[in-house]
Formats: sequence, C-alpha cells, structure tokens
Amino acid sequence: MTDMQLEGRLCPPVDFDVCTGCQAFWFDMYKSPQLAAASTLKLMKFISEHPPKGTASLFQKLRCPRCGIHLLFTHDFQRHTKFNYWRCEQEHGRFIGFFDFLREKDYIHPLSQQQINEFLQNIQTVNCSNCGAPIDLTTSSSCAFCGSPLSLLDMHQPQRMLNELKEAAAPTERTGANLPVELARAKHDVAASFALLKSDPDWWSDVSSSGLVHACLSAVARWMLKSEM
Repeated sequence: MTDMQLEGRLCPPVDFDVCTGCQAFWFDMYKSPQLAAASTLKLMKFISEHPPKGTASLFQKLRCPRCGIHLLFTHDFQRHTKFNYWRCEQEHGRFIGFFDFLREKDYIHPLSQQQINEFLQNIQTVNCSNCGAPIDLTTSSSCAFCGSPLSLLDMHQPQRMLNELKEAAAPTERTGANLPVELARAKHDVAASFALLKSDPDWWSDVSSSGLVHACLSAVARWMLKSEM
C-alpha cells in the first residue's frame, strides 16, 4: 500500500494508506470522518483516475497491518445507504473499498427504473463501479458478481462541499492555494443535473468503459480542471 496524507477538518493532517490494485483505503480508527472537504474532493478525483480493471477479486481473509489479527467484515449504514468494510477488532483501523468509501460519505445512490430506461436507449451493458464486472441492463439492475446495485453520484454533494470550502477559506488559508476560489467557479457545473451529465461529450464513453459512478467522478474532475483555467 502507498502512504497518503491529506488535510484534516480542524485537526492535524490525516495519514492513511491506499492500494489501487485492491481499490481500497486503510484508515486508522476514526480518521476517515476527520478529512476536510477539500481532501474528500481530492479523493473523489483520485478514485476517478483509478477505475477497476476487469473483475476484482472478493476479499476473504485480511489481516490488520498494525497488529496482524484477522479483520472482521462489517455492514454499516449512512442514512439509508448500506456500505461494507473490514475492521480491526482491536480498533486499530479499517479497510474500505473506493465504492464503499463513497457510500459511507453518502455520495452515491441507486438508479431509479426511469433512469435505467434512459440508459437503455444508449447502452445495454455497463461495468460495475464496485468490482468492474459487466452488468446487462436489459436483464438486471445490480451486479451478479458482487451484488452492488447500479448507482449514480449525487451531484449535489460536491456542491455542498464547495460551499463548505468557501466558508472554511474565509478566516484562514487552511484549504490551501486558491483551491476554494478555483472550485467555486465550477459550482454551477458540479451542481448540474443528470441532463447536463448526458450532454458531456465524454459521458457515454466513460459510462461504457468505467461504469456510472466513475463516469460521474470523471465529469467532476473535468469541471474542476476547467475551473483552474
């Protein structure tokens, strides 16, 4: 795994580990909620740059990198969204996949049947955003391999983060070199509707190659890049 460090929310920088091969993060206990809004946005961009390649292997037995005991597979909820992770019984930390990290933050939600029908007008097969396995939209609304439902990024969540960045930047420079100003210019784009996503020239090709959630994240990353120009 690779060490990463991002800004914390009213606390010292948050250290954690990432494995792009496993598509997962390791956070020491209680570290994930300490991430600042700017840091979470950076992780969304990072996830968009590392979509699953092929069908991922389902984890069986994992050991805590701190104490070596087997991690416990755990189910949890964020509001009405279910997510999973592996935790250390000694409370050293937890191992969470990219897709479940977004679920934990309540950034993604399952597609409605109406949205699925709209997709069927353009494509019949998409890759699962969780494991990369193909999903036939004509026969199923969830992944047969890992069970994840077809999901889409809630585009209003990045907007709320942008508002938080602007407020946090007012008294201090904690969010760093002009990031709130640059991202604020993309506010209306990030808050865009499903219709605007479909108007993005790269949207359908991203959906076909990397799945719905990663296509949304790629769109957000492009809007962030435009705001820096």
